[in-house]
This record gives sequence, C-alpha cells and structure tokens, in this order.
Amino acid sequence: MNGGSKGKRLRYFLQSCDDATAVRAIAALWEHRSEYLSRIAGADPVINAETRYQDLINRLSGGGTSPTAKPPTTTPIDRQKLATAKAELLQVTSLSPQARGYAFEGFLKGLFDAFGLAAHEPFRLRGEQIDGSFQLGSDIYLLEAKWHGQPIGVAELHTFHGKIEQKAAWTRGLFVSNSGFTDDGLAAFGRGKRVICMDGLDLYEMLDRVIPLDQVLERKVRRAAETGSPFVRVRDLFPH
Repeated sequence: MNGGSKGKRLRYFLQSCDDATAVRAIAALWEHRSEYLSRIAGADPVINAETRYQDLINRLSGGGTSPTAKPPTTTPIDRQKLATAKAELLQVTSLSPQARGYAFEGFLKGLFDAFGLAAHEPFRLRGEQIDGSFQLGSDIYLLEAKWHGQPIGVAELHTFHGKIEQKAAWTRGLFVSNSGFTDDGLAAFGRGKRVICMDGLDLYEMLDRVIPLDQVLERKVRRAAETGSPFVRVRDLFPH
C-alpha cells in the first residue's frame, strides 16, 4: 500500500485514482480541515494553503494553475458575538407568545448579518408575508421563521414552498422552526424541494459549539442536494 502512514496511503490513493475522484476526495478533506480550523479559531499553519489548494483543484480539473484564483473562504469566528447571539436566543423564550415571533425574526436577521449574509427585513408582497431574505453564495433565500408551541407539519411546509415556486427559478428557501418539524410532515412534504430546514436545537448547537452559520447552511444545502432531504440536524452534519 506504498507505506503504512495515513499520508502515504492517501498519496497512493490519489496517484492511483482518476482525476475526478481525486478532486472529490481532496475537496472533502479540505472541507473537514476548514471546519476543524474554524472550531479552534486558530491560524492556518500552512502558508498560502488556500491558494495552493485551489491551484491543485484547478490542475486536476484541467484548468491549469491560476495564481489569481480566489479560494473558498471561511467566515472568521467572533466568539463573543456568537455568545451574545446564544444569550439572545435564550432570552426570546422569556417573552410572551405574541412577542416571540417578531423577536425571533429580529434575532435571525442579526445572526445572518453577523455572518455577512446580506439579510433583509421582513416584507409584504401582494397577498403574502415574507419573513425576510438573505444571500448565501450566489443564491437568494427567502426566510420563514416560526416560534410555535407545536412542531411544524406538512401544511406550513407546502405553503412556504408555494411562495418559493412563485418567485424566480433560482430562489430558494430556509424554514426555521424553533419547535421543529413533525416526522409525518417531513415525510409528506417529500424530497427534492427548494427548501432546507432548521429547528431550535440546530440553532442552539450551532451557537454552543461555535460553528459558523454559513458553514451550517452550506452543509445542509449539500446534504439536501445529495439525499433530497430538506432537514438534517446539525449534530448529524457536524458529528463530534
């Protein structure tokens, strides 16, 4: 196996497989590496690591070396800001039921802004209310935010997806329900939709474990693309 160390085994694997497989393997390893560095909030020990990574991907993809290529970036973690957001989320629970919904929307907008996701305030179109919007990469997401006593069922999911379908073809949606979603509702909602979901436990674990919001959303989008499932928990996307 060309040596017993992990590095030697990986090198042998990359030398033996086709370029497309190598690209997928290296991209997955880079994602894991980026997640680890973001958790410990440490400086990258490798000089120009991102540029070297992107150049390698470009060469394997047939694009050649590109010294000016922009590598993927990870949002710097402000631990104090996340600690404040965690306290604000817990504070929402102390409000009256009538006030929680508006406070929850405001909390989410502040969270999106903290991660540079260009959040917009709630707005009303003719005949419908949108709880806000934000931008993730090149995609625009509409937001549905609910703080109900009971988990969200299929009716609310279909209603939100109907709003998405009435917009431009590239519009996507994020449904955030503090009380979660029913298993039957998710099953009836089906797969392959333009909506991803988060619940209150997702939000708390993200803040408690200091995982950047943009990484959580990107991981949810990727898993939805791979499996068709709109809701995969943070603890399953980022296992300890």
